[in-house]
Amino acid sequence: MRMPWEKVELEIPSRVAMPMRLYEPPVKAKNSPIVLYFGGGAFQQDEPAEQETPIARALAENGAVVVEADYGSISENRFPDVLECSLAALRCLGSRRKELGGAKSRLLVMGEEAGGNVAAGLALKARDQMPGQLSGQVLLSPMIDPSMSSVSIRGADKIGMRERWSDGWMHYLRGFCGSSHPYAAPCLCSRLSAVAPALIVTSEDDPLHDETVGYAERLSEAGVKVRQHVFPAGCGWAGIYNEGDGAWLQALCTQFDLFVRDLSS
Repeated sequence: MRMPWEKVELEIPSRVAMPMRLYEPPVKAKNSPIVLYFGGGAFQQDEPAEQETPIARALAENGAVVVEADYGSISENRFPDVLECSLAALRCLGSRRKELGGAKSRLLVMGEEAGGNVAAGLALKARDQMPGQLSGQVLLSPMIDPSMSSVSIRGADKIGMRERWSDGWMHYLRGFCGSSHPYAAPCLCSRLSAVAPALIVTSEDDPLHDETVGYAERLSEAGVKVRQHVFPAGCGWAGIYNEGDGAWLQALCTQFDLFVRDLSS
């Protein structure tokens, strides 16, 4: 059964309601990890997706409580509104931790592509405004470099994403002065220390490979605990940009499980 979107009122001045979709495990364990999930869409998804997100569903089937947040429809996919709404959603989940998982459930943010940008920016914002409350961040080929100047990004044309990503960046930052704001472009952040531990995933043939791996390296250099996984070329990872799945999906769930165990050690 496809899970419906439900509007949850957020505690921000405008008191907007964000569409959220809850994916629960078949059998909920005590203190299951709680994941606030942000989908992709290159900052151009303007309404909640009808189909479930394959990764969110797979994580739930493997024991996590996943709350997918539709950040785009209430923020018009514009910075900084996206981060303000996402932070409010994170606070909302934190206040309902015991209800969703358990009093000791770990709270994580996770995102793919544009949603990976949101998750990375939110992890920085949470460090500054919710210190100690976020347990981890999971970034799946995060779209975090507005300059689009890496070597690997040259492969974007092959999968028809270069123009879409370029247009997405223009839309996300439109009307905001300063594309180098650390919450908008985390790869340009000069202060990464004390941010939540990270699981960062890409593939060898991913156009976002270089900025993803580069961010993992910078986090590690800043003293952040990082688990990095690079899938081999040809595994179909690029299907993530079309909300697809592939042979990598169960391996991704395994990496997530290992990451959560690392957080407990």
